[in-house]
Amino acid sequence: MATEIIMPKLGLTMTEGTVDEWAKQEGNPVKKGEVVCTISSEKLTYDVEAPMDGVLIKILVPAGEDAPCQAPIGYIGEPGEQVDGEKENPKTKPIVAGKEESAWQTMNSEVMDSSEKTSGTRVFITPLARKIAAEKGIDFKEINGTGGNGRITRRDVEAYVPAAKPVAAPRDTVAIGKGLKGMRKTIAQRMMASLHTTAQLTIHRKADITALMTFREEMKVKSGVPLVDGQLSLNTLVTRAVILALKETPSMNAWYKDGTYEEVNEIHIGMAVALDEGLVVPVIKNAANKTLTELGKSLNSVIHDTRQGTLSGDLYTGSTFTITNLGKSGVEYFTPIINSPEIGILGVGTMLKELALAEDNRVIQIQKLPLSLTFDHQIIDGTPAAEFLGKIIYYLEHPYLLVI
Repeated sequence: MATEIIMPKLGLTMTEGTVDEWAKQEGNPVKKGEVVCTISSEKLTYDVEAPMDGVLIKILVPAGEDAPCQAPIGYIGEPGEQVDGEKENPKTKPIVAGKEESAWQTMNSEVMDSSEKTSGTRVFITPLARKIAAEKGIDFKEINGTGGNGRITRRDVEAYVPAAKPVAAPRDTVAIGKGLKGMRKTIAQRMMASLHTTAQLTIHRKADITALMTFREEMKVKSGVPLVDGQLSLNTLVTRAVILALKETPSMNAWYKDGTYEEVNEIHIGMAVALDEGLVVPVIKNAANKTLTELGKSLNSVIHDTRQGTLSGDLYTGSTFTITNLGKSGVEYFTPIINSPEIGILGVGTMLKELALAEDNRVIQIQKLPLSLTFDHQIIDGTPAAEFLGKIIYYLEHPYLLVI
């Protein structure tokens, strides 16, 4: 009896996958454990192995096409064995007229209608992504897909932020993203939209974090328990300082979009994370309500899940202020681009060791952290922006305030 090759479920949020390539063709012999095809989800790729010895007698889902998780994508059996006529491609299985559609049939009928012709270009979208787009009133044709064949996935829809239209965009912006695909094209369009709709200015200062580094060591010793949740990482401490500064400067914790400025009561911190495919910004929601330990756990969790491709789609949007860190790259100062519709972003550079004179004229070594604040000069003037950056530095230089 023929055995199904199943589309695996690679994560809790995965609903379907794409068959990237078949390593075997119909009629080829296979061994149990041998790779028969490669599939991919939104972020992961996976080699599907043969569940038994035999012959690949039927391919249900050709390379480049999608199938729901746990659906059969092919069959292995004995040479010459025939697959039952009812076992058809899960994407094209007919619906029986006069009967109530099952969830399986509904999904299949949606998959059948998962592409359209738009101006001569075919748009691929998963059924779940189409449903979410409809619920949010989003024209999915405006979204750049990051799945196989440029397929628009659930994550693409949930992470989609309509780009604000510039009042007078330069003529060459018409071709923004031309020649790029998937996430790279989306990043290009968002970055250019940010630059064309905001008046971005960057200011730089160094924070003396000598006391902060001493504070970290003292806390590790005095806590009496292992501090393994990232609560004392430099990333967490900087984030906490930003949160406290935002609480005192609500004008920076805001959105500006389509000519409307809105201060946001909750503080949602975006944390830029570099992936092979490009830069994404997962969000720590309600960050001001978290203790230092909770904040460290949240940062570790969203960064890990982002890199694994398992982060919930709702945690890719809604940030009110973003932090981006190039310290590991050895960069001191840089000019981060605002993550629209936010009006500010903080760039963190590499920690530096410098010589300084103590009060008694002794030469001592201190540690400094370069910070780069980019802000929208349409909304924030230079002096209040400098004061905001000064507040971040004040908290970093008075570390015990971070735990009050």
